[in-house]
Amino acid sequence: MLTLSGTQQVYLATGFTDLRKSIDGLAALVQEGFGLDPFSPSLFVFCNRGRNKLKLLYWDINGFWLVYRRLERGTFQWPTSSEQVVTITSRELHWLLDGLSLHQRQAHTPVPVTVVV
Repeated sequence: MLTLSGTQQVYLATGFTDLRKSIDGLAALVQEGFGLDPFSPSLFVFCNRGRNKLKLLYWDINGFWLVYRRLERGTFQWPTSSEQVVTITSRELHWLLDGLSLHQRQAHTPVPVTVVV
């Protein structure tokens, strides 16, 4: 299971990305294409056209992590959107990595916490 304790945001690059890009190419895409800071404590997720490969980019103290996942069978339920990048929760990321849609009707919805004083 993927665990990144310092991650604040998870950004999904909608559409398809040329996964021949390495760390520098993906970091440039994050900065120039999406207007986001690749050095922030965020996880950036990219998918290929065939929807069977993912790359995850993450900055950690003094260097980047680049995680690559290739499915031998099946595809990821990659979302389409008019936006170039969308923010998802870590829970939704785990759904995506497990081959599920980001919009699970069977999942329990988060309950808002109200503070009673």
